[in-house]
Amino acid sequence: MAELATIARPYAEALFQSAKADVNGTAQWLDALASVAGNDQLLQFAGNPKVGDQQVYDLVTGVARVQLPENGKNFLRMIIENGRLAALPEVAQQFRAMKNAQGGTSDAIVYSAFPIAADALGNVAQALEKRFGRKLNLTVQEDPSLIGGIRVVVGDEVLDTSVKARLNK
Repeated sequence: MAELATIARPYAEALFQSAKADVNGTAQWLDALASVAGNDQLLQFAGNPKVGDQQVYDLVTGVARVQLPENGKNFLRMIIENGRLAALPEVAQQFRAMKNAQGGTSDAIVYSAFPIAADALGNVAQALEKRFGRKLNLTVQEDPSLIGGIRVVVGDEVLDTSVKARLNK
């Protein structure tokens, strides 16, 4: 089977072109669908030859609990009919990359040993945007193994100021 990135690219590009008017709204419902489509049990259900496309569509929309616009409904039906439900998380990732490129931003994951307060996160965001030279969309994930400090991943760049990294040095 072809690599998921290769399969997902035309879908992401077509969706991005059709969603020029509401890229942010499209990204929201696409992320919701992608999180559901990443479930192994759902993919196994969808791959069952006794299950119809409408049943898969109803299950995905029911679990996602997101109000889909007409183009979103059509997009999901097309993905299911073409047997590409497994590629949906990759489609969402590529769509987000196109959205970020258009807006001059990047996604960043901040790993922290402890929860970060909102005001402290604002200060961290400013410092990171200055360090990386672009606007960042931050996502925070807790990782107690860091002991202290943070580890930031922006694309293929990593900034690790954690206690764990210092101890490993």
